[in-house]
Amino acid sequence: MTRIAMDEQVTLPDLQVMYVESTAGTAGAAAAFDQLESRLSSLKRRRFYGTFQRPLGPYRACVAVEGGEDAAVMGLKTWEIPGGKYSRRKLLHWQAEISRIGEAFESMAKERSCDMSRPSIEFYSSQKEVVLFLPVN
Repeated sequence: MTRIAMDEQVTLPDLQVMYVESTAGTAGAAAAFDQLESRLSSLKRRRFYGTFQRPLGPYRACVAVEGGEDAAVMGLKTWEIPGGKYSRRKLLHWQAEISRIGEAFESMAKERSCDMSRPSIEFYSSQKEVVLFLPVN
């Protein structure tokens, strides 16, 4: 069963990432991550993010840039995930019920005033836990 931890407000710094953009919105997230991961020499100790610009996209599969990496050589684009105030919620065992990610973001948006100028962020902290960040005013 998927468990959801309570929300809390946090302030995030800007984050430099390399990314692959889904051509099919959130429906193409898995394919975008597959493409991103195939360009990395190793997945160990990497920090992966998904971003979605409400209401219509785009969805981006992202990985934090590590020192010495050349995104262009890897065939990836770079971008900065904007920092600021976010409402944070942890979702456990997300892989078993992946649709719960979207449902959790919708629930969070009903509880807070969402900042539509910044994307929602998924931080894949482990195989069992994803941390959701909804931009708030």
